[in-house]
Amino acid sequence: MRNGHHGIKIACGAVALLLGAQGAQAQSVAEFYRGKTVNVYIGVGVGGEYDIQARLVARHIGKHIPGNPTVVPQNMTGAGGLRMINYLYNVAPKDGTGIGMIANAFPAMQAVGIQGVQFDAAQMQWLGSIAPAVETMAVWHTTGVKSIDDARKKEIVAGASARGAITFIYPAMMNEFLGTKFKIVTGYPGGNQINLAMERGEVEARNNTWSSWKATKADWLKEKKITVIAQAGPRAPDLDAPSVEDAARTPEERQLIELVASGTQFGRPMATNAAPADRVAALRAAFAATMKDPEFVAEATQLGFEIDPVLGEKMQKIVEKVLATPRDVAAKAKTLME
Repeated sequence: MRNGHHGIKIACGAVALLLGAQGAQAQSVAEFYRGKTVNVYIGVGVGGEYDIQARLVARHIGKHIPGNPTVVPQNMTGAGGLRMINYLYNVAPKDGTGIGMIANAFPAMQAVGIQGVQFDAAQMQWLGSIAPAVETMAVWHTTGVKSIDDARKKEIVAGASARGAITFIYPAMMNEFLGTKFKIVTGYPGGNQINLAMERGEVEARNNTWSSWKATKADWLKEKKITVIAQAGPRAPDLDAPSVEDAARTPEERQLIELVASGTQFGRPMATNAAPADRVAALRAAFAATMKDPEFVAEATQLGFEIDPVLGEKMQKIVEKVLATPRDVAAKAKTLME
């Protein structure tokens, strides 16, 4: 009997553990997030497009996450955003309470083997972006430069945040493939600071997205203070500037340019780290719901952002494709991205 009694106790214990596990599961995503804070990390300074979009999403996504956590954006600058993504991947809790607004060049940087990359983009859980990006190169009006051909004849100082950031990669790519003469000066925390440097005459050109120019510097466009001399990525229907991809002289050059400019497919992407699958699914669903939220749409429209979302599952596949870049192509692109 004692053995039978002992067996019953074990069975009851097993049932209790099972029920406890189910109870913990039933605690669900909403139970987990209720009363929590979700941090949205931004790898650049205040005022640029990455910062504005991250804060815009942060203002609205909380009501779509089960349990309605408090969402707090915070800037974590350094190394063109590398410091932030390395922190998110390696240090931040892997529980779905950390989201990063990721520099869109980072998957390509991993593919080519850039030093300082301490993350695996394939293991990040991508949530989505508001829209793909059209990257541009713009030159200040006092230079007299109005075209790529003009930029081949005259040295122009371009502002950038850091080596490896798109603000550096883009003019470096144009120098390599199009023969321009941009002298690239690094050290600016973000796009807003580069814009101020342009106004002060410290620099004369910068890379930026077309949507950012329209959202943050519509007055510069209206007053013709800048001239966009090149674009990359999906062509903007309202921008009359030549495509860098189309300017490639050989199929190999085009392949290299497409890798370097692959971030345009991501736009301004948001991701979390290796969080539990149910919370990742909830964050992706919350991002998708935010893109359709009337209050979000109204504010995004007021800020000048077009909404054409790239959602998490599609973004994950784009990342995998970039990371599968042939080694010989990646090796040639590395010199541009270092």
